Amino acid sequence: MNTTSAASVLLVDDEQDILATLGGYLRRSGLEVLTAGNGVEALQVMDRHPVQVIVSDVMMPFLDGRSLLRTLRQREDWTPVILLTVVGEADERSAALDEGADDYLNKPFAPQELLSRIRAVLRRLQTSTHALGNAQILVADHGTGTLKLDRLARRVWNEDTEIMLTPKALTLLEYLMTRPDEVHSRERLLESLWGFEFAVSTRAVDHRIAEIRKAFGDDAAAPTLVQTVAGQGYRFAGEVRRG
Repeated sequence: MNTTSAASVLLVDDEQDILATLGGYLRRSGLEVLTAGNGVEALQVMDRHPVQVIVSDVMMPFLDGRSLLRTLRQREDWTPVILLTVVGEADERSAALDEGADDYLNKPFAPQELLSRIRAVLRRLQTSTHALGNAQILVADHGTGTLKLDRLARRVWNEDTEIMLTPKALTLLEYLMTRPDEVHSRERLLESLWGFEFAVSTRAVDHRIAEIRKAFGDDAAAPTLVQTVAGQGYRFAGEVRRG
């Protein structure tokens, strides 16, 4: 199945050359492409024509990419957002992912790489009956109860007990829950959530996984919530649904 044949994408950038060249490439690849020159125009387009994926530059006049993202999430609009930034903005990437971005792509990038990221988002939407990428509340049953994560409030519960996680652990849990049963390498998680562009010697991912497991009483030797896939990475093993 061609996951992009009827998909609509909103491309937001204040550089008209980018809108023309990148928009043209995405259209030739089978996408319906709408464009906006800044976040304000993007919101106006969204009011008239909801789309499946938003691709937005970060640095723009009037309303930048992160402000656009925050505005959408405050509206409880969970349309997947891919943000475009420049290499080296690790803190910027991390903060935006905490605020609800679905992916980040560093400039300069090949158009094929952006298309690949868009297709990955669309596959996640298609394979989830409940469109988890658009859900504010995520719910999953596991060995010690029912997990509920409120993406807008940035709060998480196990049964009726609120669980306190560090911001990075909560973002990692959200990332895994919106992509259930997918295996994610440490390198990919470090790039997406921590902003590391190259292989680095760090156990940041492993420490946050351990934090999540401990908070939910998930046995590290036989986890039912976040599983380790030997030699590959981690995956969220529970079935996730909208709350």
